[in-house]
Amino acid sequence: MNLLKSQAMLVDTNGEPLVRKTPAVCGGDACIRKTRIMVWLLVSFKKAGVTEPELFCSYPSLTAADLAAAWDYYRLHPQEIDKAIRANREASSREESDD
Repeated sequence: MNLLKSQAMLVDTNGEPLVRKTPAVCGGDACIRKTRIMVWLLVSFKKAGVTEPELFCSYPSLTAADLAAAWDYYRLHPQEIDKAIRANREASSREESDD
């Protein structure tokens, strides 16, 4: 069994993965397509007031379908994404206090 195999978490109408999880890639967090752009990161930016046009500027490989998939995934798995956001905020806070 290949432990590094991606698991499609959300697919488009053609069966193409929009959101996938891959063990050992970004901590196994849900990512957009075959990127390392994590869903929790996009949701975190959106909650902070970053607009979709700003996200497209920051991540030029993203498409409108990618963002729609991120928002859909969050709608389906809010506890998972909110937990990842909290964990990353806490890690950032610890790193800042270590400086």
